[in-house]
Amino acid sequence: MKRKCTYLVAALALGVVAIASTGCQKLKARDSLNKGVQAFKNAKYSDAVEKFKTAVDLDPTFTSARLYLAVAYYQQYVPGADSPENLKMLNAGREQFMKVLEEDPNNLIAVQYMAQLNFNESSGIADLSQKLAKLDEAKKWYQKLLQIDPNNKEAYYTLGVIAWGKWYPALLETRNKLGMRLEDPGPLKDKKARDDLRAQYWGTIDEAMQDLKHALDIDPKYDDAMSYMNLLYRERADLADTPDEYKADIQSADKWLDQALSTRKAKANAAGQATGAPAK
Repeated sequence: MKRKCTYLVAALALGVVAIASTGCQKLKARDSLNKGVQAFKNAKYSDAVEKFKTAVDLDPTFTSARLYLAVAYYQQYVPGADSPENLKMLNAGREQFMKVLEEDPNNLIAVQYMAQLNFNESSGIADLSQKLAKLDEAKKWYQKLLQIDPNNKEAYYTLGVIAWGKWYPALLETRNKLGMRLEDPGPLKDKKARDDLRAQYWGTIDEAMQDLKHALDIDPKYDDAMSYMNLLYRERADLADTPDEYKADIQSADKWLDQALSTRKAKANAAGQATGAPAK
């Protein structure tokens, strides 16, 4: 899941703040910020970085300029690419966001981006233990985000995705050990394997479902959240001890899948009608 620009509009909405002091340095900083914003809007991120750096050098207390600088660095980061230059952009963005948070620990935009940054960074980590550690770090930032913005549906949704990302590799590994293909129906053939996974991950799965339900409470048409509800119920069925338990989870999964598909179709039809295109 890649949503690099999710909070970009919020960052741009900061605008050019009024400078209380008419000091020469602050006026120059404001001018440099204006030029950086224009470059940023034109997707000239390297040019924007230089202008924002100048603004911050001229006025280290200029929080808006530092936020723009951080976003301009991060906008050049490509999740999964392992080049030194790419990692440099990631770390430069992280450094600037953290400097903002040193001055303002509850800065909403900086916290949003730090959560997103850590989640996206996890997608490029091959080592499973390191990937899970990075997901844990992302989880902490999303939880902090919810403390500041309790109605942030994307934070709840991403917490559900993070929990799924921690549980699914364990299920897949167990299926492989038992010689079960992805398309093979469950539950897992070995009771001990089921018990071990239930003991370790049942709470994680339940927490993920609760987070996704919170997202759906905020936005009942959140079809991505519905899709992950489908996945969690369908995969949790592998841990069932009885045919009835397995059947119940599969039925729940099917319900969420149908709801996700119908919601997406309704959205597509609405969008088509808004643009004058024929509904399908």
